[in-house]
Amino acid sequence: MATIRRHANAVWHGTGKDGSGTLTTQSGTLKDTPYSFRMRFGDAAGTNPEELIAAAHAGCFSMALAFQLSGAGHQPDSIQTEARLTMEQEGEGWKIAAVHLVLRAKVPGLDRAAFEDLAGKAKAGCPVSKVLNATITLDATLE
Repeated sequence: MATIRRHANAVWHGTGKDGSGTLTTQSGTLKDTPYSFRMRFGDAAGTNPEELIAAAHAGCFSMALAFQLSGAGHQPDSIQTEARLTMEQEGEGWKIAAVHLVLRAKVPGLDRAAFEDLAGKAKAGCPVSKVLNATITLDATLE
């Protein structure tokens, strides 16, 4: 069985509310990328962990669907996925409660029922879907 390992680093300075940090990924795509309380819970420019999870989920799902489609003999023209992540306060802390995937895909020659079936399989099989302890819903549009 194959094993793949990836890593990222976070550095934080100061208190939770007034401090700030940086994120760096193994690939270097993020390198000392700033994040802070205001970026996470307000509207300050920058990134935050939940935005990165949403991006990872959208990318993972889109790739999983491409594999499902090609495995069923259908070549997609395009797959566009938006992941809408919802955080809710839970006691003193927060939790990722839900992710709603909004999919628009162009797949010539594929009927709606087969599209929905393959999209459901991609949602269930995507590794990011599997790791999230959240309700995951899907709105799939075949163009």
